[in-house]
Amino acid sequence: MKTRNILLSGAFALVSLSAAAQVGAPYIHDPSTIAECDGKYYTFGTGGGGLISEDGWVWKSGAVRPGGGAAPDAIKIGDRYLVGYSATGGGLGGGHAGRILTMWNKTLDPNSPDFAYSEPIEVAHSEYDEDCDAIDVGFLMDDNGRLFCTYGTYFGNIRQVELDPATGALKEGSKPIDVAIDCEASSMMYRDGWYYLLGTHGTCCDGANSTYNIIVGRSRSPYGPFLDNVGRDMLQGGGKMVVAAEERRFGAGHFGRYIVEPGVEKMSFHWEADLDLSGRSTLAIRPIIWNNGWPEAGQVLADGNYKILSRRRGYALELAVDFVRTAGGMRGFFGRQDETIVVIENQKLEEVIEGWPAGEIPARANDYMARPHQKWTIQAVPEAGGYLGGPYYKIVIEGTNRALAAAEGAEVVTVPEFTGADEQLWQIEQLTDGTWRIMPKAIPGCSERLCLYSVADSTPTLAKFDFNNDNAKWDIKIR
Repeated sequence: MKTRNILLSGAFALVSLSAAAQVGAPYIHDPSTIAECDGKYYTFGTGGGGLISEDGWVWKSGAVRPGGGAAPDAIKIGDRYLVGYSATGGGLGGGHAGRILTMWNKTLDPNSPDFAYSEPIEVAHSEYDEDCDAIDVGFLMDDNGRLFCTYGTYFGNIRQVELDPATGALKEGSKPIDVAIDCEASSMMYRDGWYYLLGTHGTCCDGANSTYNIIVGRSRSPYGPFLDNVGRDMLQGGGKMVVAAEERRFGAGHFGRYIVEPGVEKMSFHWEADLDLSGRSTLAIRPIIWNNGWPEAGQVLADGNYKILSRRRGYALELAVDFVRTAGGMRGFFGRQDETIVVIENQKLEEVIEGWPAGEIPARANDYMARPHQKWTIQAVPEAGGYLGGPYYKIVIEGTNRALAAAEGAEVVTVPEFTGADEQLWQIEQLTDGTWRIMPKAIPGCSERLCLYSVADSTPTLAKFDFNNDNAKWDIKIR
């Protein structure tokens, strides 16, 4: 977190992204990586304290972190939580002196009888005139059980030290090494034999004029060099873009990774300014997409009209109703060159809806023909809450209130009216390959978590999610 600002001018487009912002009171700056504790989600911010969520979508204040300071991070190791923060630094007051401190807790729940932080210990520091600020701590535990800590700001180098995962203290013999410049709020992650170094580039602390964006480089070694997608070393200012500004939200900074399960990953960060929330600094959560080995920000699905296509075959989800022929039949192989062009309209809902059954109609998949029974409206249901990074949605036939629903026996049907029942609410998450998982909030008579699944080319059902199986994946394409 630095304090230098650059003022920019210009007009910003106004668009509606109704499902793009966390709800409740998601106000925070420099959030730590989200941690789960006893079914709740926690993140800490600059100045002490932080946010708690019951479901990962609706947030409120209440997380407790002593010590104040700036830019914390949190990680679960075994059955304990290690929390780190910086006591000073960031070039504040014209100097670079700072300290990185760590402390333990058995729980993050401030109402638990086991809630008690250990005394903080110093793991890194910087001097007044040093080319590094000991601030903006980031933790990584790799697959080999090694614990790394990065820190630093734009006012000098990003540095890394190795910690002892048993004590949270500096590992014996570990010396700080420089790994990047021209960024801050750094963190690391490990995937498929690669170590990724993420940093926040640009200017902060200037609201909608902040140019913060998150960049990344990678290395086969935890010590670097960390190169970007065109081979630039982050020690020379390299870095590939991960997430930058949106139309109504600016200043993406302080990356954290949360793995829900294989194929479902989230990134947390803050927006320096959300224009839909009074321009305040707010918590952001987006899916992580892995594109040729590089992380990118995915989407939280926005309200709109879509076609829903199975990744298995490419067939479209539709109502199981009779196919009704439309205008535009065969005109012959040879037409007159001087024939007047006539625009033929698509088949309209009012032309076919009276022929649909009045009650439940099963769902199936078939060739997409832009017919009314294949056109869906997906819309967030704010009062239904959500899950980590997203709201629950209703999925209805466009122009109607006929809703997709889970039914007993793990079947998929449509009901004449959307009522807000749990079996009519859908968790829609973008996966790490860019496809989507569609999962009902509840299934009558079933306690398992099942997703929309292509058991055969034309037969959708509900089954267990398997990221390695295209039957469990869908493409959602705006119409």
